[in-house]
Formats: sequence, C-alpha cells, structure tokens
Amino acid sequence: MKTTRSRCLILSVVLMCGLLPEVTADDEEASDGLGGTQEPIWLTDVPAAVRLIGAAEVAMIGFFPDLETPIVSIFRSMAQQFQDVSFGISNSSEVLTHYNITNSSIRLFRLVDNEQLHLDAKDIENLDAAKLSRFIQMNNLHWVTEYSPMIAAGLFNTMVQTHLLLMMNKASPEYEASMRRYQETAKLFQGRILFVLVDSGRKEHGKVISYFKLKESQLPALAIYDTVDNKWDTVPIPEVTVEKVQGFCEGFLKGELLRDHRAEEGAGKEEL
Repeated sequence: MKTTRSRCLILSVVLMCGLLPEVTADDEEASDGLGGTQEPIWLTDVPAAVRLIGAAEVAMIGFFPDLETPIVSIFRSMAQQFQDVSFGISNSSEVLTHYNITNSSIRLFRLVDNEQLHLDAKDIENLDAAKLSRFIQMNNLHWVTEYSPMIAAGLFNTMVQTHLLLMMNKASPEYEASMRRYQETAKLFQGRILFVLVDSGRKEHGKVISYFKLKESQLPALAIYDTVDNKWDTVPIPEVTVEKVQGFCEGFLKGELLRDHRAEEGAGKEEL
C-alpha cells in the first residue's frame, strides 16, 4: 500500500509540477480576452434550476437569501470569466428550500461524474474573486477536460479512480473530428472514467507524455491509469474512433490490459 501511495503521489506531482504559474497566467489572459457578456441566469423556481443543472456539463449556482452580500457581485463576475460553465443565481425561497439552503451557498454541479461540490457560509466568509476563480478552474471537469496542472489537482480529488488521457496535437488536421469521437465515447463511461486531453503540441506537456514512456513518434496515443490500484497502460491511436477508445477502456476496466508497473519504480521514477 505504501508503494501504491508513493507512485500515485509521484504521478500527481508530475501532472502538477512546475507549470502552475505559467498555466494560470495563460488562463487569466484567455479569460480577459473573452467578451464578458455572460451573466448568471436568474432562477425563480425549482424547474428552472433543474433545467439548468440537467443541461450543462458544469453548472455553478449561487443560492443567496440576501442579495446585498459582497459574494454576490464576486459570483456574478465569474460568469464573465468562465464561459464554458453555466451560471445561475437565486434568492427564491422555493428554490432555496428545495436545495436545503438556509445561508449563502455556492454549488458546482458536474455531469461527468454526477458530482456536487459545496461552498457554504463558512467557506464563503473569506472568499474573494481569486479564490473562487481557482475553485472553479480546479473543478471545471467536462466530458473531455483539457489538461492543466490546476485541472490535475481537481482530477485527483474526484471519486472516479480511472483517468484516460488522449495525447494529441491540437494543431493537427484530425483534431476536431477526433475530439468529437473522443467526447462521444466519454459519455459511455460517465462516472467510471474521466476523459482528458493533453495537447502534445505544448512543450511543457512533455513530462506528462514521457511519464507514460511514450515518444513523440507514437502520438497520438491513449494513456489510462487507476489512481488507486497502481495500474496503467498505453496504446498508440493514429485514428481516434469510438470503437477503439471504447475497446481500450473496457479492456482496462476488465483487467485485460492492466500492467503492473511497480517493478519499474527504480531510479528512473525517482528522478521525476
């Protein structure tokens, strides 16, 4: 068990190490470049809240009995930064009662793993825009989530133990079609496998790719791993199809493709 935990720690460090300041800066620059026109949807009744949650891959809802509290304006500003997230806001007593809200609360709802994360009154008390932004970045998991060190931290905090990484250059001509098929497959494994894209065209992602013993000549490729059982496997995938990705995932879940890499934990792994 100690070895397994050690390896998972190494993997998490590899996924998050050294890149956080650069990626965060990139994310902030991208956010600043957005139009800034999105506003939270006002949820006046329970059906409206249910529709928003059910239709969005990621939904953030602010439940605020008192709309004069400072957190309300901070929450509303997040909608302008994260335009791939659906935001809602409500002070309706009907809605608050339905979700058992008595004090201010911010909740994130995700379809990919049916997760619901809470920031309640005690969390909100000292919450500023930077902290709320980091919370959203870390937990903004979609059917296919693009890799960043911030997202890696969120991946390791989920209940879904198995993660699948597609290592592919976003500049390649096949990227758009490949992503459509990859996302389609992700929906077949809801709550069982988290699907991630690693843009191999970004130099700083080389350490993640080399961790799985993959070379540039083998890309695009899939890497799948279990964060608890110390098992992982890879396969080159020149053409991303639903059938190929699904077969690889099902084989891994059945134990047919599992490789135990504990024997490889020698000096090479320590260098990471």
